[in-house]
Amino acid sequence: MKNWFKKWDLSAIYKVMLVILDVVFVNVSSFLALWVRFNMHMSEIPGYYMDSVWDLVIINTVFTVIVYLIFRLYSSLWRFASIKELVYILEACAICVLFNVLAYYLTYHPIYRSYFVIYGTSLFLLTCFSRFSYRLLRLLYRANIHGGHMRHTMIVGAGEACNVVMKELELSTELDAKICCIIDDNPRKHGTYIHGVKVVGGRDTIVENAKRYGITEIIVAIPSADKREQQKILQICQKVPNCELKLLPGVYQLVNGEVTVSKLRQVEIEDLLGRAPIKITTEKIGRYVSDKVVLVTGGGGSIGSELCRQIAANGVRQLIIFDIYENNAYDIQQELKAHYPNLDLVVLIGSVRNGRKVNSVFAKYRPDIVYHAAAHKHVPLMEDSPNEAIKNNVFGTYKVALAADRFGASKFVLISTDKAVNPTNIMGASKRMCEMIIQMFSNHSKTEYVAVRFGNVLGSNGSVIPLFKKQIEAGGPVTVTHPDIIRYFMTIPEAVSLVLQAGASAKGGEIFVLDMGQPVKIADLAKNLIQLSGYTVGKDIEIKYTGLRPGEKLYEELLMDEEGLKQTENELIHIGRPIEFDEDEFIKDLEDLYQEAYAETDRMKYIVHKIVPTYHLREADIERDRKIAESLHDEFPDHRSELPSAFLERGVADKEERTE
Repeated sequence: MKNWFKKWDLSAIYKVMLVILDVVFVNVSSFLALWVRFNMHMSEIPGYYMDSVWDLVIINTVFTVIVYLIFRLYSSLWRFASIKELVYILEACAICVLFNVLAYYLTYHPIYRSYFVIYGTSLFLLTCFSRFSYRLLRLLYRANIHGGHMRHTMIVGAGEACNVVMKELELSTELDAKICCIIDDNPRKHGTYIHGVKVVGGRDTIVENAKRYGITEIIVAIPSADKREQQKILQICQKVPNCELKLLPGVYQLVNGEVTVSKLRQVEIEDLLGRAPIKITTEKIGRYVSDKVVLVTGGGGSIGSELCRQIAANGVRQLIIFDIYENNAYDIQQELKAHYPNLDLVVLIGSVRNGRKVNSVFAKYRPDIVYHAAAHKHVPLMEDSPNEAIKNNVFGTYKVALAADRFGASKFVLISTDKAVNPTNIMGASKRMCEMIIQMFSNHSKTEYVAVRFGNVLGSNGSVIPLFKKQIEAGGPVTVTHPDIIRYFMTIPEAVSLVLQAGASAKGGEIFVLDMGQPVKIADLAKNLIQLSGYTVGKDIEIKYTGLRPGEKLYEELLMDEEGLKQTENELIHIGRPIEFDEDEFIKDLEDLYQEAYAETDRMKYIVHKIVPTYHLREADIERDRKIAESLHDEFPDHRSELPSAFLERGVADKEERTE
């Protein structure tokens, strides 16, 4: 018995039930036409009319079921039925009525003319009832029984996307949403109704109507709006307390018929940045890395791992991941193996500070393209450990760049930062020296060296958004260093696309800069994230200002004053004109810097300030470092280590290896 039931799925049972209902309704309609015509008294119906109906009942029933089958009245999904299905029912019933007319008159069965009108009307109404009763019952259930537990929903946008969302929300058994009102800026739509829901006003009435209808969910259904327009609407929606925001996806999905309730997503902080995503020519990137051996240093980090993903997707011959942190390297290795089983992937653990290891990697694999993402990037931590920032960032970059030159790599791409412009911290100053190293190598090597400079990356390790989310989950407070601090932001895929585009477009010596739109206040990001999490700022979650951290400034520039901008083929990507400097003096400074770094000097910031004049060192730091230098000179006159000569030609000897 169980096996028999398994052969019948729910849809088959549903179809059988519809056929049975239709058989009943066809015959009910036939006798109902007699009953209504004769004053609703069975005793008044003439016997010859009753006999005529009985004679044709079987052939009429069979013919009707066949017609319904032809018009797909047993295969449509009636929970999603529309006007089209209603027209199908009307056409099927009309054909059945015409058949009855022919059947009665051609077989000479007596019947009155109004019988066909009453029969056709009854058949149409009963057929509609059997198909649409589910929707009616659900509407009553949602409105009366279950209404107290439903989300009160406002839809912004009274277009086709709104129509699609409303239909699915009304039919969904999982999304308990009661649509209370619609917002649209078009004044001609105000006061009109869509599926029985009123368009109550424009965006300026969102807060007022949200309070009036007790709104707990707002759906922005304007997929054709650009990022900036969406941002303006979302900023208004955020003023509604304890309200969940959702966005409909892009207009291309609406055109393709892919927009469904399942496509709705929570509003993310990226939606509030007010900038459209950067579009990169992936075909050019694909041609550039295709069939190449590519090395990514720091390949397990936020930027490095995304670089690996996009490179792997573009037909690279061999991808080499080089990272000091084995956990991150393992994670990206497993991910790439799962998504690209045919990828020639090599994962190596090592430090860019280890010159011998770097040289052995280059000698064995001979990479064509190098993406140098390995670096210490955390500003406050590097302020407390400036020597490590110099060892890793400056001399790690130097050793990898030197190996690229020695072993004939075609391109070397440095990941830089906006903090390298007029730096106020040791991390930014170290990255500025990295840019100078790249510029120097570009002047003396066949390898094309290029730097890519961008702002803060959303979601990266150590970025502010994950920190804010953790603080909100813990109940607050959310800590912001200063109410006026601003930053440029971009997403990780955007940053990596820019890096790949730079590599494909580089001629050597450029600093690529992304037009990142308007900077964003960190305090505003904190408020937005609190509101997106469903809390009220100041009531549920507090914002606490802690003061600027060591080396932190209120804003970041993307270019120095001396640098100019040159347009590229992508209007949002620019090239900064390199600043000229004395290479011989810079090489000598690097020698001194290397000695001091590995001698663990306490005056590293003062030394870096002499090499990078744009590094804004506080007067207190300068005076402190001078005193330290004087005491070290008196107590340890020979504290510095020896270095080999011919720094640029031979490269920096690895002092850590020599001491081993």
